[in-house]
Amino acid sequence: MALPGPLSPRSVPVHRAPRESFDLLVRDILGALEPHFSAEPDHVEIVVEEAPLLPAEWSDDVPLSIVAVDGETHRVLLFRIPITQRCATTDDLEELVWSVVLDRLAEVWHLSPDDLDPRPR
Repeated sequence: MALPGPLSPRSVPVHRAPRESFDLLVRDILGALEPHFSAEPDHVEIVVEEAPLLPAEWSDDVPLSIVAVDGETHRVLLFRIPITQRCATTDDLEELVWSVVLDRLAEVWHLSPDDLDPRPR
């Protein structure tokens, strides 16, 4: 087995850690949504955390994300582990991350997630 290196052909796949792959997926989604970030008046930060800190007595499903407000800044926290554990394939993961990001931004900006989604229908 060979690992990618400076002399490897471009066809050799690059191995990424799960966290790095997740961060790249989020970055790509946010890049596609960039026109909304510059047009909307509310400042929003997107942060990826591993998992939420929940009290010991928590009995509901683990949240996939939350919105926290700090002054005039809205912070959308995406929880990588709960999101990835609900997905069987990379296509499922991409769709769920899109859904979570769109739902949370729609909540902050008081829009429909469908109005924010730049993907072709």
